[in-house]
Amino acid sequence: MRMAATQKKVVLVTGASSGIGRACAELLAARGHRVYGASRRPATGPPRISTVESIAMDVTNDASVRDAVAGMIAREGRIDIVVNNAGFGIAGAVEDTSVEEAREQFEVNFFGVLRVCRAVLPALRKQRTSYIVNIGSIGGLIAIPYQGLYSASKFALEGLTESLRMEMRQFGVNVVLIEPGDHRTGFTDKRRRTADSESNPAYRARFQRAVERMAADERSAPEPEAVARLLLRIVKKARPRLRYTAGPAPQRAVVWLKRVTPYALVEKVMDFYYSR
Repeated sequence: MRMAATQKKVVLVTGASSGIGRACAELLAARGHRVYGASRRPATGPPRISTVESIAMDVTNDASVRDAVAGMIAREGRIDIVVNNAGFGIAGAVEDTSVEEAREQFEVNFFGVLRVCRAVLPALRKQRTSYIVNIGSIGGLIAIPYQGLYSASKFALEGLTESLRMEMRQFGVNVVLIEPGDHRTGFTDKRRRTADSESNPAYRARFQRAVERMAADERSAPEPEAVARLLLRIVKKARPRLRYTAGPAPQRAVVWLKRVTPYALVEKVMDFYYSR
C-alpha cells in the first residue's frame, strides 16, 4: 500500500549545503518530513530549519556514500525519498577540456548519482513505496556551447534515469527527473573554467561572451525555491511523470523547439544567443 501523502517521510538530499539542494531540504523539512541534508562539508552552524539533519557524504567516494546511507537506515529504518542534487559545472571548449577535468565532472554529476542509487536501492526495493528524484538540467536536453562536458554529464544522467525507472517500476519505486533551467544559486560563482580555456586564443573571445551570458542569465533567474515546490508536488503523486522541466519560460521553450523542429534551427538559436 502506498503511503498517504501526509505521512512523514525520511528524505535524503545530496548537495544540500546550498542552492537547489538546500531549498529542497528546507521545504520538505518545513512540511514535517525527516530530512537528511548531505554534503561534502556539512554546515557547522545551526541550520535555518532545525529539522534538517546535516550529514557528511562525498558522492565521489564509495565508502562515504555507503556509510552515510547505512547510517540513515540504521537510525530511521527506511528511506522514502532520495534527491540526487550534488553537482557542479565546468566551462570551456571541448578542445580545451582535459580528460582529467572531464573525469572530475562525470565523477560528481554522473557517477555520484550512480553511487547513491546503488546504495539506496536495496532498501527502496523492499519498501515498494519510494521516490528517487534526479536533478538533471535543461542542459542535459539541449547542449550548451562551452559547457560541453557539463551537458554530457547531464545527458548521461538522462539515459541512466530512463533505464532505472523501467527497472524499478516492478518494485514500486518512482524514478523522476527534474530538469531545471537557470536559477539564482551559488552555481554561477562555483563554475570552474578549464585550465586551457584561459590560454587558447582560438576560442577565447566567444568563450568569454558565452560565460558572461550564462552568468547574467543565472543571476537574474528565479530563486531555487521554485524547484523545491515542484519537488514537493512530485512526491505527492502516486505515479509521477518521468520528466519535469523548471525555470525561465524561454529556456523551456527551446526544449519544446528541439522536439518539433529540425535541429539545425535549434543550433542556430543557441549559437546566436551565446555568441552575442
